[in-house]
Amino acid sequence: MAPEEIAEAESVLQSFERRFLAARTLRSFPWQSLEEKLRDSSGPELLLNILQKTVKHPLCVKHPPSVKYVRCFLSELIRKHEAVHMEPLDELYEALAEVLMAEEPTQCHRSYLLPSGDSVTLSESTAIVSHGTTGLVTWDAALYLAEWAIENPAAFAHRTVLELGSGAGLTGLAICKTCCPSTYVFSDCHSCVLEQLRGNILLNGLSLEPDTTDPERHPGHNAHDTESPRVTVAQLDWDVVTAPELAAFRPDVIIAADVLYCPETVMSLVRVLQRLSACLKDQQAPEAYIAFTVRSPETCWLFTNELGQTGIPWEAVPHHNQKLFPYEEHLDMAILKLIL
Repeated sequence: MAPEEIAEAESVLQSFERRFLAARTLRSFPWQSLEEKLRDSSGPELLLNILQKTVKHPLCVKHPPSVKYVRCFLSELIRKHEAVHMEPLDELYEALAEVLMAEEPTQCHRSYLLPSGDSVTLSESTAIVSHGTTGLVTWDAALYLAEWAIENPAAFAHRTVLELGSGAGLTGLAICKTCCPSTYVFSDCHSCVLEQLRGNILLNGLSLEPDTTDPERHPGHNAHDTESPRVTVAQLDWDVVTAPELAAFRPDVIIAADVLYCPETVMSLVRVLQRLSACLKDQQAPEAYIAFTVRSPETCWLFTNELGQTGIPWEAVPHHNQKLFPYEEHLDMAILKLIL
């Protein structure tokens, strides 16, 4: 193959790998580009490479995605192959046969490749809304904020980070693995989310400090000798958390992703940000980065208007350059920087 053809094939292969490991919707895969490559190729090399980078990928073998998802993916891959080549490819049918005999678990995995060569793997619920919460899956704004953080590590390096509404933990795990924070506090309010969050932290090779719900047990800014950040998980209900509990975290940076999905949540978030601002007057004003998908202009307006009413200045963060993670490109996403 010519150099440009090799580059195009590599691009298709990488797209399949990243989207499959993250279990993105099948319609988002570059199927048309694959069909064109298959028509121009007389051999099965590309399909075999895709199989190795997806279903047979070491991450997928160790932390498998949904059985239904793998079955649908392989079925579509076989259809594309059969539409171009008459000769069946045994490896595809063997992989499908293995999946057809597997049972569907209640938890599945998604993996995200980092520029360092490391990865973040999450155990998630197979249902978008599970146990009455949306926090058991990863939303696109979390991926968008993680990309920005990886491109701007100085915002987090050697600092204490408090994440509000951590969900499955993608953004925080990416920051812990790439941005060298000294302390990272994951927080959420739902018990099922917290249980899964702790599991995902351990799954990714990080150690957990004792629960930070009790301010007396919070490690604060004590020296931390290891290269890995001090990682804690806190149960934090924005509507009932007290000023002393918030002050105990002593964050330098506060982040949140995809938490502006309804007016009630917006109002709760603004109140907790206002409380944080008031109780941290004795230290340098922390920065807050709030990432969100613009689903409703009215909700976004409500957030910025309430920030203005409470005297919290904000500015829009410029869009970053790199696209590391596979999310819907047509979505309108934004990050606001606040000074508390």
